[in-house]
Amino acid sequence: MAKEIIVSGVRPTGELHIGNYLGAIKQFVELQKKYKTYFFIADLHAITEPQDPKKLAAQTLDIAALYLACGLDPKKTTLFVQSHVPYTLELAHSLGTITPMGELSRMTQYKEKIEAGKPANFGLFAYPVLMAADILLYDADAVPVGEDQLQHVELARTLARKFNAKFGKTFKEPKALIQKAGARIMGLDDPSKKMSKSAASANNYIGVLDSESEIKRKIKIAVTDSGKEIKFNPETKPAISNLLTIYSQIADISIPGLEKKYAGKTYAEFKSDIAPAIIKKLSPIQKKYKELDKNKANVLRFLRDGAVQARKAAEAAIKEVRAKVGLLEV
Repeated sequence: MAKEIIVSGVRPTGELHIGNYLGAIKQFVELQKKYKTYFFIADLHAITEPQDPKKLAAQTLDIAALYLACGLDPKKTTLFVQSHVPYTLELAHSLGTITPMGELSRMTQYKEKIEAGKPANFGLFAYPVLMAADILLYDADAVPVGEDQLQHVELARTLARKFNAKFGKTFKEPKALIQKAGARIMGLDDPSKKMSKSAASANNYIGVLDSESEIKRKIKIAVTDSGKEIKFNPETKPAISNLLTIYSQIADISIPGLEKKYAGKTYAEFKSDIAPAIIKKLSPIQKKYKELDKNKANVLRFLRDGAVQARKAAEAAIKEVRAKVGLLEV
């Protein structure tokens, strides 16, 4: 029986933080053991917003090295760079011809970015169509995403249905795969907003490559809630609940177990144990990353091999699409 197919990616826009690790990459490492997986670095998505061309390629390579350091295994998964499979753009164009403008204008993430001052351009507007192409091109059964990407996965499902209805059965309708615990890690300095590498302050997040001293400092100054009780309640104790989630996911201890362990303890005592747990988890990742960083040729080789595998799968899909829509093959 063929394995189900999982597809997901991350943009190479800065260093990874523990929110990325706990909300996505940790899950990817587990998924590669059970499914046929395609994980990519979304450089085409990255350029929908202003980027420094001199840094983008280096960041792409760094993210690939971090993926590998976190446990993605080229023998178990297909790891590649989005732009190395040009068929993605061809499929995005075909899907764009059946995508109403109104559908895209209702995308919440697009509206939020425009309101935040991001330049309105076609690439950003059509971002969800390119994401749909990323998903459908590899015949995905499921897509691991955060809650902020659910609307985009639903659009991919809609476009799969529309294409199938117009041209005949071609695509599966992929489902969103959300990891409930750890799927949404909030900022250390503002637990009302998601942890982000683009936050105004670096105290918002813990980078996967942060030093031990930085990790200890950031946890020490992380905001807490009024009161003294260490209980999980995102409504009344958002900051403590966020720290409990981080600790639980990093150390693989249940939240009820942590509540019991720290009953009657102070916030300072609680926080003093979180940093060592994070350091213990990140230390082997950082060690592996340093090894890969010294030999970028190996990382490039893994990406080249991944691109060959991805193009092979994508070519079969795009040939079917061309035939269905009536494009002439020679």
